[in-house]
Amino acid sequence: MSFEEEEEAFEHTLLVVREVSVYKIPPRTTSGGYKCGEWLQSDKIWSGRIRVVSRRDRCEIRLEDPNSGELFAACFVYPGQRDNSVEPVLDSSRYFVLKIEDGRGKHAFIGLGFNERNEAFDFNVALSDHEKYVRREHEKEAGDSASTEESQIDIHPAVNHRLKEGETIRINVKHKASSGTGMLSAAGLTGAHSGTPKPKTLSIAPPPSGAGKIRSPLPPPPNDPVAARIASTGYDSVKHSTDSLSDLSQLQKNLPSSTNSGSTTASGWAAF
Repeated sequence: MSFEEEEEAFEHTLLVVREVSVYKIPPRTTSGGYKCGEWLQSDKIWSGRIRVVSRRDRCEIRLEDPNSGELFAACFVYPGQRDNSVEPVLDSSRYFVLKIEDGRGKHAFIGLGFNERNEAFDFNVALSDHEKYVRREHEKEAGDSASTEESQIDIHPAVNHRLKEGETIRINVKHKASSGTGMLSAAGLTGAHSGTPKPKTLSIAPPPSGAGKIRSPLPPPPNDPVAARIASTGYDSVKHSTDSLSDLSQLQKNLPSSTNSGSTTASGWAAF
């Protein structure tokens, strides 16, 4: 078996429903669609198992005998042609119309009915999953081909831009003067990218004049040891000065009394 035959034989089962009903339906009289209400119970021609199989790009809906597995009919769904192969009816969600083929170019339309609504829902999901799988495979192949083309475009060797021995690079940088705006310029400073900063003299306000009235210091807090020591020192100095004056008064008493005003005494003391 060749590689192409192995790829063709690969298949993946998407859904299996044990019992479905197949009906012989009348030809469609209008372009509006099919209605299962027009099918009679006597038109039921077969009942058995349905299997949905994915084979690469093609999805196959197989109607098989539940005991022997013999194929009754098959519906082929090709990419982008789901509406032509499987068509839901207008008046129910459990019935569909399938386009079956015999493999020799002949086809016919039959009615397909599920016993439960959730089985019909799973049938729709299986068909949608196959469409998503085919779309992903096509996008993957397109991406691989695009990456191959990109890898084949760049075939030239990389250019060596390194400096040779003895080569140098000269860069001229122009210094721009500061615009003089902003908080830094107001303080006499500039940023690192500007030119050499120029220092600016900052003026200091003079101290207040002495014309104002000097406030007296606040009295010291009570029980302050520093204030008590200063008070005791002042008292001792006052007492010492008083004692000195008392010594002068004692010396004055020892002075001789003058008998005549304006005359000097024999001891040489002058009369005051």
